[in-house]
Amino acid sequence: MTGTSDSAGTASGTARRTFVWGHRALEAEFEFAPGGDGALRLARLDSGGGAADDDQALAPGPDAPLHLVEVTALGHGSGWSGPRFTGTALGARFRHRAHTTHEHDGWTHLTVELHDPGTGLTAFVELSSPVGLPVLRSRVRLRNDGGEPLVVQSVSSLLLGALPSPDALDVHRARNDWLAECRWYTEPLRNTVADIHVDVHQHDSRAALTLTGRGSWPTDGHLAMGALTERGGGRAWLWQIESPAGWRWDLGERDHGTCLALNGPTDAEHQWRVRLTPGAELTTVSGVLALGSGLDDAFAALTSYRRAVRRPHPDHTTLPVVFNDYMNTLMGDPTTEKLLPLIDAAARAGAEYFCVDSGWYDDSTEGWWDSVGEWLPAPRRFPDGGIRAVLDRIRERGMVPGLWLEPEVVGVRSPVAAELPPEAFFQRDGVRITEQGRHQLDLRHPAARAHLDKTVDRIVGDWGVGYLKLDYNIVVDPGTCAPGDIAPGAGLLGHALAYLDWLSEVLDRHPGLVIENCASGGMRMDGATLAVTQLQSTSDQQDPLLFPPIAAAAPTAVPPEQGAVWAYPQPDYDDDLITFTLGGALLGRIHLSGHLDRMSEHQLALVRDAVAVYKTLRADLAEAVPFWPLGLPGWTDEWLALGMRVPGGRTTYVSVWRRGGEGELRLPVGHLAGREVRTEILHPSAPGGGSAVWDGDGVRVSLPRTPAVVLIRLTS
Repeated sequence: MTGTSDSAGTASGTARRTFVWGHRALEAEFEFAPGGDGALRLARLDSGGGAADDDQALAPGPDAPLHLVEVTALGHGSGWSGPRFTGTALGARFRHRAHTTHEHDGWTHLTVELHDPGTGLTAFVELSSPVGLPVLRSRVRLRNDGGEPLVVQSVSSLLLGALPSPDALDVHRARNDWLAECRWYTEPLRNTVADIHVDVHQHDSRAALTLTGRGSWPTDGHLAMGALTERGGGRAWLWQIESPAGWRWDLGERDHGTCLALNGPTDAEHQWRVRLTPGAELTTVSGVLALGSGLDDAFAALTSYRRAVRRPHPDHTTLPVVFNDYMNTLMGDPTTEKLLPLIDAAARAGAEYFCVDSGWYDDSTEGWWDSVGEWLPAPRRFPDGGIRAVLDRIRERGMVPGLWLEPEVVGVRSPVAAELPPEAFFQRDGVRITEQGRHQLDLRHPAARAHLDKTVDRIVGDWGVGYLKLDYNIVVDPGTCAPGDIAPGAGLLGHALAYLDWLSEVLDRHPGLVIENCASGGMRMDGATLAVTQLQSTSDQQDPLLFPPIAAAAPTAVPPEQGAVWAYPQPDYDDDLITFTLGGALLGRIHLSGHLDRMSEHQLALVRDAVAVYKTLRADLAEAVPFWPLGLPGWTDEWLALGMRVPGGRTTYVSVWRRGGEGELRLPVGHLAGREVRTEILHPSAPGGGSAVWDGDGVRVSLPRTPAVVLIRLTS
């Protein structure tokens, strides 16, 4: 909203050339380097007001701010030796040529044009922010305006220096493994970036804390996220890299301050290289940074940003209840005989969508894993009326039918493997890539795209399916080298972006379709995919006692209305375990499963009651922001808690799990401190499951048995 230039005198009396851009919740100050040569740095980024570091002993020095872009290219490497992605030879040579600002649809934008005369490279640093949110989004568009080709090896997405000293900061990362997603952990930044007494050496430390994601599962190992919090000061910096393929971030020390670099794929980590011919350009993935007065505050801002940036869809506000036949139920073996009673029971429980998961296409005696690709229903599984009779039964029971697909793979035994041209598949050195008996389609090729268009238009357009669960269960690393690719990492990113473009075109043709993103659970839980699809699978964890830390931490990666959380009650569970597995999903996107058709009327009533509770609060979830009264959950924590704050401040929801420990615990709820608050237990609905009492600035929860869960509504 502002784009004004000014000059301010320094202590020595020399002029500082600066300009400021932002809005009421975010302010960025840019500073031209002394000497008037046009070098530009981001000197300050805060949530408005220009707050300074309170501890001047830990304040960064004048050289702590970073340039706006870092680039490496063949023949133009780093400006120094070390693991940090700062100080590149090219990055220091870019000079400011112009900058422009504009506002559109609730966002403010700044584009800074930089140029390197030596290579002819022009960088357009494109910054944007949703007005009212302390969130910065950044990407770089790089164009070769020179006369010779240039092989680019890495380009930064977002750079920020002049953060407080590593002495004052803790760093937060999230392990994200199959069946054990969203496991945040914390350590002092100094554990990695040691204090080497830089004043003695007259040189910054070469150390860096570096994190990368590789391959076609971009969040396998870690979420593409990170955070810093200031001990004592309370400030927080939270980031995500919106890459559907590789990514990297690093933290280091520069002139007594901390510096942060966010990148998509690079040559060193991902075998990503792009040849830029004269006139050609490339655009990086986006890096996003949210600011807050604490970690909860930053996550709230990032949640609101994720809602602002995603593709609009009615599902985001209606939050229908989905039943999926897979988890701990049919497990990939659906038939008409098994499905019909399950459909009836799901409808009685209150489900609004019914998704037939994997196996519906399997008519092979050798198994389906390496034969998928045609996506035609198996006659032996659906003998009377075919799969359409099953889909009709779902509609007759008042639900929307859904199907599972794994669109990007073709089994080595599938006829499709021979029907499509070789260039439609991932390849290296002219050899088609095979992983776990499957080939990978390259969605940049028109034949691959046409095959999937035909498949989806048949399933959605002809069969009337309104929900697709799109899974992805292989990993390709580092990628593919199609004609025109000079490195496999660039081919992988090219396919991943083409896949998201294909999804957008599918939704354009079928605007009512709901798409769930899944990759063996949460292995592709990245911001780029989340902005296109309506739901995100958070895990394939089958143990109801291990799902709570995943469910409690999932809102760090995905807004609650998009985070699919399994609730799979079984007829052999006692009442406590049934309410436990149901209660864990009530502050996310409830995904029912389980043999509901084998339950007693009493057991089915427990399921029905939980679903009814969910339907009373889902409208609030669509706009609520998360917080964690006990801090981010640990994998083995005996007590866990997840809260949701509804805008307006009157209503707050808190889910509390007990898996062990003492039977009573107090949870601070800071934003309601000092108010009169009414507590109401929404789940379980039967008395005797626990109690919750407000004590002035928190709630005291008693859960006499384990495992136990309670959902509390706090009204002020």
